[in-house]
Parts: sequence; C-alpha cells; structure tokens
Amino acid sequence: MRDHYPQDVDIDAAAEPGVCTEPDTSMTGPALMLDVDGEVFEVRADGQGGTDYVWSSGPNPGYGFGLGPTRDMSLEEHRENIHNFLAEIDPATGYLREA
Repeated sequence: MRDHYPQDVDIDAAAEPGVCTEPDTSMTGPALMLDVDGEVFEVRADGQGGTDYVWSSGPNPGYGFGLGPTRDMSLEEHRENIHNFLAEIDPATGYLREA
C-alpha cells in the first residue's frame, strides 16, 4: 500500500477493505459505473482526494475498497485498481482472500 501514498503520510497498518458503514456525504455528483472483468463497480470521489470503489454486482452488498490520493488518476488506472482487487477475491466467499 505504501506505493499509493506519499512517504510523509501516516498509514494505518491495521486498515482493511470492507463495507462502508457511513458514506461520505460530501461527495458530489453521480457515481461513475465501470464494468471490469464482467463486474460492475460504482466509482466516486471520497471527498478527501481519494476514490471509493463499491462492487455493485458482487455477492456482498456495499463491499469494496478505497484508495487515495487519486486526484489525477486516469480511467484506465481506475480499471486497473478494480482488476487488481478482483484478482485477490476468494470466489467461495466474495471477500479478499485471507493472508
């Protein structure tokens, strides 16, 4: 994860992807819907310079991940992030594989 953040930013080593229980209401505009590897994701700014990715077609409602900073990220880079996330999913559970 370090390669996604500047070196001077503190990172919560215990942070894990999961369900967003309290959506950021500061986000404006509709979500961008992306189809990647046959799966649909809602992609939107998180209001803090990052991006929330919610796996809309996945088996676990609200499940997804977030990244930041992503202000200058191209559409193809967002697709690559989603592809990499899906590559780590356990097909039996629909969640990230246990480490």
